[in-house]
Amino acid sequence: MADGGAEGGGIAAYDHVLLAAPPGAEEALRAFYGGLLGMAEEPKPPVLAARGGCWFRAAGGAVRLHLGVEEGFAPPRKAHPAFRVVGIDAVAARLVAAGVPVRWDDDLPGHRRFHTEDPVGNRLEVLEPVAPCPVAP
Repeated sequence: MADGGAEGGGIAAYDHVLLAAPPGAEEALRAFYGGLLGMAEEPKPPVLAARGGCWFRAAGGAVRLHLGVEEGFAPPRKAHPAFRVVGIDAVAARLVAAGVPVRWDDDLPGHRRFHTEDPVGNRLEVLEPVAPCPVAP
């Protein structure tokens, strides 16, 4: 198949992205992802909830982010998820007002974007197409 799928089966979509976090960071992560970014928290199944961490969703469940506890956590320096948003200036203003760093970058043609970090140092990219961008099936 041209899009990388295999005959009779293949990848259809992302289910979720997982970022690591240190033990005990759940409340700060809830305030950031739920409060500042407006994502809804999803309940974890009890067997997984016992491990710590928290799950979030946005865009009617099309965007799902899992934050898992990792002993000896160190945030990655390069790897990151990129969140496509509507109203990037409002998102940036909310973060700046909360004291979260926002670093604008104009290197991606056709987009406005910035990079930031969550409360535990995970790198995040936030972008908005300048012209309407089709959503992948």
